Amino acid sequence: MGRAYQNRKASMAKTAATKTKVYSRYGRELYMAAKSGGTDPHGNLTLRGLIERAKRDQVPTHVIEKAIEKASGGVGEDYYPALYEGFGPGGTMILIDCLTDNPNRTIGDVRTCFNRTKCKLGTQGTVSHMFDHMAIFSFNGDEESVLDALLGSDVDVSDVENDNGQVTVFVPNTEYGKAKQALTATFADIEFEVDEIQYVPRNSTPISGDDIAVMDKLIEMLEDVDDVQNVYHDAEY
Repeated sequence: MGRAYQNRKASMAKTAATKTKVYSRYGRELYMAAKSGGTDPHGNLTLRGLIERAKRDQVPTHVIEKAIEKASGGVGEDYYPALYEGFGPGGTMILIDCLTDNPNRTIGDVRTCFNRTKCKLGTQGTVSHMFDHMAIFSFNGDEESVLDALLGSDVDVSDVENDNGQVTVFVPNTEYGKAKQALTATFADIEFEVDEIQYVPRNSTPISGDDIAVMDKLIEMLEDVDDVQNVYHDAEY
């Protein structure tokens, strides 16, 4: 699989135009995770992972607590996941991961981004089949011990990489909870640098020259859309 997951643009905390947008996006994800899986991070590994990631991205505690409290109250917006697919400059493929309470508004905003950069929004299935929906964990460790722990817990491991002691584990998104439990149970002092679910491109598409500027503009416009949570692509700069 290589290090293709790094093709994703930097994390929301580094790419969003303002902190307010970062907080809003984390707030939606935290709210939905708590609403669907419970407000106790000890029993809801997805929520726990989001909280840890939010803290790493310097989201204030009160923002995190407010989102979880909102979910515990049983009232609030209903957000629905939406995945849009398109083609960027140079034949690149792009996935836009959204949480929306108004799909018509969201698809209109996303389409505008593609139109203004002279790129093409695709239909369902035109791009997504070229990405794998993976849970990714990255931390300092020993590759052999990590693999033993995962296989011993019957985790379906897609790939394990070791870059000078930095181990990166790829498992199907459905194995997220099982994999995290196995890792935290085996390595008590584990600290995740990456702990999230992403769409990982199966291949990469090299771009250069003007295509790079167009790609950057398209991603920037997409990330400015309130309902967009993450943007994934297969472009290799």
